[in-house]
Amino acid sequence: MADKKTTSYPKEKINILFLENISDLAVKHFKDSGYASVKKINGALSEEQLINEVKDVHLLGIRSKTQVTAKVLDAAKKLQAIGCFCIGVNQVDLKNATSHGIAVFNAPYSNTRSVAELVIGLSIMLIRRIPDKNKAAHEGVWLKEAKGSYELRGKKRWALLVMEISERRLAYLLRGLE
Repeated sequence: MADKKTTSYPKEKINILFLENISDLAVKHFKDSGYASVKKINGALSEEQLINEVKDVHLLGIRSKTQVTAKVLDAAKKLQAIGCFCIGVNQVDLKNATSHGIAVFNAPYSNTRSVAELVIGLSIMLIRRIPDKNKAAHEGVWLKEAKGSYELRGKKRWALLVMEISERRLAYLLRGLE
């Protein structure tokens, strides 16, 4: 029989709050791992709303719109950690969090896939002159010719843009363009 993994505090007593549309898979993962009290709120909260919500929360998961101020941290008597599922942690009063012994971490690559998809989509739209053709169509002109439209394949400038975002992280998406 496998040994039961334990934490230093019973999982069923740990309260977790996710804000700003944190993935339902994250909620499911925590519940499947034995955390009984996992709450998800789809939007960001005002400072006053957040103060009311964090009073008994141990773990807080946020994105970039939620501002965790000194007042919020003062009200969060049980808070142990804040996970910022975005690039930075500038929405958290780090000095105050540190003084309260609250760990703050981020997931800087959590939105890399979305950014990569956006860059690829916008690049294709621009190189194929979709905005110009869309404008013309709304003015009653049908620009059916491919004149001035190109493919991304072989374009050095586009390759440099991709490398700026992180070529290694885009590799799996780019395989489809070869």
